[in-house]
Amino acid sequence: MRMRSLLFLLFLLPFAAIAQKKDITLEDIYKKGTFRGEPVRAEFPGAKEEPEVSTKDLKDEAGKPFGQADETITNPVNANWVLFRKNTEGIYRRSSKSFVYLYDVNNKQLTKLENEKILHPSFSPDGSKIAYVKSNNLYVYDIATKSTKAVTTDGKWNFIINGNCDWVYEEEFEFTQAYDWSPKGNFISYYRFDESEVKEYQFTQFDNAYNKQYTYKYPKAGEQNSKVEIHIYNVGTGSDVKAQYEQGDIYIPRTKWTKDDNTLVVYWMNRHQDDLKLLATNASSGASSVLYEEKNKYFVEINDDWWYLKDGKNFMFTSEMNGYRHLYLYSLDGKTKTQITKGNFEVTDVNGVDETNKRIFFTMAYPRPMDRNLFVTDFAGKKTYQLTQGEAWHRVELNDSFTQYFDYRSDINTPQTVTLNDIVVSKKKDISSSPVKVLTENKKLQDKLGEYAVGKAEFIKIPNSKGDTLNGWMLKPSNFDPAKKYPVLFCNYGGPGSQQVTNRFGSVSMWHQLLAERGFIVVSVDNTGTGFRGEEFKKKTYLQLGKFEIEDQIDAAKYMGNLSFVDKNNIGHWGWSFGGFMSALAITKGNEVFSAAVSVAPVTNWRYYDNIYTERYMRTPQENAKGYDDNSPINFTDRIKGNT
Repeated sequence: MRMRSLLFLLFLLPFAAIAQKKDITLEDIYKKGTFRGEPVRAEFPGAKEEPEVSTKDLKDEAGKPFGQADETITNPVNANWVLFRKNTEGIYRRSSKSFVYLYDVNNKQLTKLENEKILHPSFSPDGSKIAYVKSNNLYVYDIATKSTKAVTTDGKWNFIINGNCDWVYEEEFEFTQAYDWSPKGNFISYYRFDESEVKEYQFTQFDNAYNKQYTYKYPKAGEQNSKVEIHIYNVGTGSDVKAQYEQGDIYIPRTKWTKDDNTLVVYWMNRHQDDLKLLATNASSGASSVLYEEKNKYFVEINDDWWYLKDGKNFMFTSEMNGYRHLYLYSLDGKTKTQITKGNFEVTDVNGVDETNKRIFFTMAYPRPMDRNLFVTDFAGKKTYQLTQGEAWHRVELNDSFTQYFDYRSDINTPQTVTLNDIVVSKKKDISSSPVKVLTENKKLQDKLGEYAVGKAEFIKIPNSKGDTLNGWMLKPSNFDPAKKYPVLFCNYGGPGSQQVTNRFGSVSMWHQLLAERGFIVVSVDNTGTGFRGEEFKKKTYLQLGKFEIEDQIDAAKYMGNLSFVDKNNIGHWGWSFGGFMSALAITKGNEVFSAAVSVAPVTNWRYYDNIYTERYMRTPQENAKGYDDNSPINFTDRIKGNT
């Protein structure tokens, strides 16, 4: 009997060894790349590839080996000319400067454009010239004559900027190159920022034994902005005109050329950011007329979703004017206005505009706000077809002819599968999708995940005290025991228009899995003010940023605390940036339900943050002092309990 028992135990030992899971470590996540997926580039069969330019045998101006370029910029017309960026140095979030070289592929000649680092090098549309920014001035280099001409000469650090954004435009309007060639290259439009009256901010750069102070212009909420002019430079004649528009306390968040080489569209916006005008501007005279205007009782979203069609008669854009983000097609003469997409779902991305066949490919948050699926419709919005299916996250890349696409599909618990698909148009002009091949199912990563104690996340719906239902996800330990009580950590961002509760692999990160492995239940809840649920849900926080957001987090914590397997006395909150602001509110305003918080890089008072972002949601402190102060964590520090 004893021998039989021993044999039985020996038989079970291999299975016990198999069942034993590895522990997730920080080294696995951040150092070893243990859970890195298999990358797949969207390379379409038969697609024309850009020729690779080797720098192996090149020498720089000092006779030293050139090495590999940081970036290669190809000429749109002549493949024999390329630009190399070298020794690139980051400036702010989106800007950088480099030494820039023009390379003659045929003659193997390398020419350094300037002896100092420059910004935004670009070829003209005809490939004959190069524009760039140096020391806050805009220049044009002529390749044939090897000569450089200064478009502007008044640039000065912390005073005048030409062709490049000031800090706050770069940060909040999300672009940095502030000049553009016209379609045929006859003109260059550029921004001129006069930031002389903007107040300065300083911080210490710890870069050597003595360090140094860095000073730049940082306009805080309610403070003065740069004065912005839009200039149009005639490349052939050297003449320069200013775009004409209403002056004052305003923004120019975008400029875009139409297909007409003589028409620039200047996007004019008031400081409250609730009135947007598109001004069709004559490149030769600077005279303008209103092409389009949109007003909003909250604010108008600024993005790059504007397309001026090749027919020269129409433009396409996205807008929330009817409560959800949808697509619109308007004629330039204002006579025709078409809403292309409709319904209580949001367009999240425009993947391609097929002007030949008059079709638009777009991604929508459908069937749930946390999902993404690809659709195609005609310019009239009469026939719409869904090309990807299911409750999942589909990220797609289309080819130039709109006949194929790569589909990067995942869900919250499943790594992405990548497939190549044909877009099929029937004789009746119905459109469908047909799989061609599977490029990867991430089998290696799936097998690796199987070796570790990885839990399965689940979506949850939580009612708040205002009658809304909040979307969230919850991750329990893989060895979850419903008879036990677990501490809970909320991982939250919660800022305007954001989304953390997504049906995408990586939404629940391996760091979240590590926390669950250590015995935490990890939760993320998208509060009021987050995106992809319509304008009213997103903009309800207007003028009182932080109020409804933290009330929702408190409601969610109370909901979790009432679950039988949750230790309601051990609920924490973690966040970074806007999430850090939320964590600071959680441990102050939410001190009855949150027992701990980690607040990383928080905004502690919106009075100290930049004006474009803050005033979009709050207006100025002079207009809305109560909105600023009633939800500032520094005004509620007396509510913090215990150790900090």
